[in-house]
Amino acid sequence: MAREPREGGRGGRDREREGDELVDKLVTINRVAKVVKGGRRFAFAALVVVGDQKGRVGYGAGKAREVPEAIRKATERAKRGMIRVPMKEGRTLHHDVAGHFGAGKVVLRSAEAGTGIIAGGPMRAVFESLGINDVVAKSLGTRNPHNMVKATFDALTRCASPRSVANRRGKKVAEIFGKRDQAAGEAADV
Repeated sequence: MAREPREGGRGGRDREREGDELVDKLVTINRVAKVVKGGRRFAFAALVVVGDQKGRVGYGAGKAREVPEAIRKATERAKRGMIRVPMKEGRTLHHDVAGHFGAGKVVLRSAEAGTGIIAGGPMRAVFESLGINDVVAKSLGTRNPHNMVKATFDALTRCASPRSVANRRGKKVAEIFGKRDQAAGEAADV
């Protein structure tokens, strides 16, 4: 009796979990040259952002002698270091947040529906992989793609949902938002 060949071709080691359709975006490739006795040796450094477009995203850098190998290494590192970001209504951030890494500083602002992604190149790749549809972002300081991506991730790790803040304070979500709603109700009564 012949056995059916398995899908994947590598014994299942590199297979992703069911329902995990990851989108990877190549942010930048940099060619570096090392001068040796016989001339120059070229190598490539790649920066990749990977996300499931449902709130999980990661980034990775890889170096190799060929471009495809550098991209493969970067993608593997990105998959290993994924973070979960809470999103409001599945389309934007809950609140404005700032982040920095080295000389790179970014400011991320939540936006109304229909705004779109207003952000520079490396940050745009992060938001598209993450699944955020409405956000306004500004990069201050460096234009280095590595530092911009790392600063964006620093800002995204600082994001918190109202539910997590309420749990941390030992309150209910309504108690946190209650003061604003209560003040609006009193103003309507007057």
